[in-house]
Amino acid sequence: MERLISLVDKHKQLILDAERYIWKNPETGYKEVKTSKYLAEKFAELGYQLTFADGITGFYTTIDTGREGPTLLILGELDSIICPSHPESDPVTGAVHSCGHNAQCAALLGIAAVLKEPNALDGLSGKIKLCAVPAEELLEIEYRTKLMEEGKIKYFGGKPEFMHRGYFDDVDLAFMVHTTNSETFSSVPGAVGCMAKRIIYKGKAAHAGGSPHLGKNALYAATCGINACNALRETFQEKDILRFHPIMTNGGAMVNAIPETAVIETYIRGKSFEAMADTNKRINQALIGAALSLGNNIEIVDKAGYAPHINDKNMLALAKNAFKKVFPDEEFFEKPEFSSGSTDMGDLSCVMPVVHPYAKGAKGTGHGNDYYIVDPINACVNSAKWQLSMLYTLLSDGATLAKKIVSEHTPRFPSIKAYLEYMDSLESDGDRITYLDGKAEIRL
Repeated sequence: MERLISLVDKHKQLILDAERYIWKNPETGYKEVKTSKYLAEKFAELGYQLTFADGITGFYTTIDTGREGPTLLILGELDSIICPSHPESDPVTGAVHSCGHNAQCAALLGIAAVLKEPNALDGLSGKIKLCAVPAEELLEIEYRTKLMEEGKIKYFGGKPEFMHRGYFDDVDLAFMVHTTNSETFSSVPGAVGCMAKRIIYKGKAAHAGGSPHLGKNALYAATCGINACNALRETFQEKDILRFHPIMTNGGAMVNAIPETAVIETYIRGKSFEAMADTNKRINQALIGAALSLGNNIEIVDKAGYAPHINDKNMLALAKNAFKKVFPDEEFFEKPEFSSGSTDMGDLSCVMPVVHPYAKGAKGTGHGNDYYIVDPINACVNSAKWQLSMLYTLLSDGATLAKKIVSEHTPRFPSIKAYLEYMDSLESDGDRITYLDGKAEIRL
């Protein structure tokens, strides 16, 4: 293990160059063309044969140690967020890596470089799958809905999309390290899940000055709907870690016409599937009631977002112990509370043992306009060392620990297929009000 970790420094410049390139070329989910191409070229230069995701961004490669054992998946996320006010955001798209994913990808490349060194696989058993995965940040719902309609994707998130395509069918356990603005390397028990919603209020256009009485104002209905949802917030129970945070992407076509369409995108986040489903039903009731009160109709598109994420307890212990082996004098903080953010690592956590800890090295507000990687050594180089320590601990000694963790883990779903079928059952769409002879029928 010491030899593997020491080899990271040999590839330090490769890692740091990758972090800077990806930072300077931010791209949002399923649009990471330059990022995916850059990493793929670097992997190819190292001698890897890659399997590319068909029709979208991302790729993976599998390393076979030649000895029997489980398959370990290690991931790096390709996409950025959108924050136009960030000084270094893309001037056209507003994209910026205020999420730290650029550091993840750089660390993944460093791991790949080390594993190509002579005798790097000595003492290891099983297989190692390295994956550059797209679209962790669940944004641009309208764009991704279009990709769905075109048959290019089935799921908003890159990891459930890769699961659907069978790319992870052979995987037994997985980890990835995210970048954080905290002062320490750390872990959390898990994170909330989310459902993605697109809400279209449908009114009737009319002259805003001359004949507003002939119109039905979709914008007013939408604002009433948001206010009605806000009135539900005091009913949210703290134990469920519920979040509802809408944005309006369309509020009318021109100022001189009553808006006939208003569009909202939002999530419902929660710690459990049950909490999300119950809250979603009540949110829909409030949204529909607002449309009904003004004689509008409303289309609600509910899509599977991400599952609540639960870190396997044995994998959490692995992350801490592997960190301490490499950095015995560094602090490692085990946070007791769940994160109120969401990640599609939650989807993987439904079917296999995973862990998703954090490497320090950033500053500023996550997803904000002051977020930067200020310590790339910790965020990228030391992250790679930590992950190699986890890899070695899992797959050495005949992969004894990896086998033990897999055998002791009880998945929430018996298979990827069963999990995705459940997520599909949560989806619904279409108009929610039918007006008939002075009466209205609603569908939640």
